[in-house]
Amino acid sequence: MSLALRLAAKGLGTASPNPMVGALVVNNSRIVGKGFHLRPGLPHAEILALRQAGSRARGATLYVTLEPCCHFRKRTPPCVPNILRSGVTRVVIAMTDPNPSVKGKGAAALRRAGLTVLVGVARDEAEKLNIAYLYWIKTKRPYVTLKAGMTLDGKIATASGESKWITGKQSREEVHRLRGQMDAVLVGIGTVRVDNPALTARIGRDLRKMRPRQPLRIVVDSALRISLNARILFQQRNAKTIMATTELASAAQKQALLKRGIEVLALPSVRGKVSLPALMCELGKRGVTSLLVEGGGELHAAMLKAKLVHHVRLYIAPMLLGGDDAKDVIGGRSPASLVSALRLHNVKTRLIEEDLVLEGDL
Repeated sequence: MSLALRLAAKGLGTASPNPMVGALVVNNSRIVGKGFHLRPGLPHAEILALRQAGSRARGATLYVTLEPCCHFRKRTPPCVPNILRSGVTRVVIAMTDPNPSVKGKGAAALRRAGLTVLVGVARDEAEKLNIAYLYWIKTKRPYVTLKAGMTLDGKIATASGESKWITGKQSREEVHRLRGQMDAVLVGIGTVRVDNPALTARIGRDLRKMRPRQPLRIVVDSALRISLNARILFQQRNAKTIMATTELASAAQKQALLKRGIEVLALPSVRGKVSLPALMCELGKRGVTSLLVEGGGELHAAMLKAKLVHHVRLYIAPMLLGGDDAKDVIGGRSPASLVSALRLHNVKTRLIEEDLVLEGDL
């Protein structure tokens, strides 16, 4: 099952909104077929593994990281009938699929057909791999990771907004890999106006080459103050942009953006700001299962206050900036007491060159 999970992970950044799934066919202690789900519309992991196994699947065991599907409400045929036709006699499943169309039904169908079915092998690892999918299925909202590069004293920019570069090159390369694994990235208009980021996921020397798959780019801009020359509005053929705004938006600016192929999403406002919970619901409806927040301190504070962040990853450089006027990683007002502080759980740390990477769950 460990190998099946490693195969499943190859779908990271491409399989969404489907789950990442890996499968192996084992006959007489030999792997005779393997596969993983690459992206929606392509064959599922079980189908690929069974195809590779061919006649060698008869009497074999199928290891799969997620319960095989048995419904037709999708682009590809259900897997259960193919498993039954293959001749495998035993199926080992890491976790049940929480999708109501599948939940328990796939395993039950296999058992009714006389196959031996074991569920729960490496369940924790399988659930961790597909944590975004599981959250999205349960809530219809994306699983949110807040990422920031910061100094030791919690600053993300100088008073003038300078932030390039606080962290090292290898940290920045990892962030681009992280973007490439996400369905979408989110920033506020303040970050766009100060940093003018492209927010694309890039690879290669000096990070100049675009990755084949790009996350959806989302800008929270309550009044559509964005400059039409902002870098995030370009490269729409490869990396789409959505402007999340409110009724305060200028009609003329909205039309100008629409002519450029930029989607403008009008959402309810809360005290003149875009309702972030409403935005999360809208993204969930669009199949966005994972979201990376790369905003400034104000957006970070708003997302945290609304309890919309599930995971935090901080890249901490061995640098002290100081000053009350430097930009903090979390803006807004501080809580009155430590009891109200947010505490991370399942904390892990590691080094990338001289930078410390700290991450944990909320």
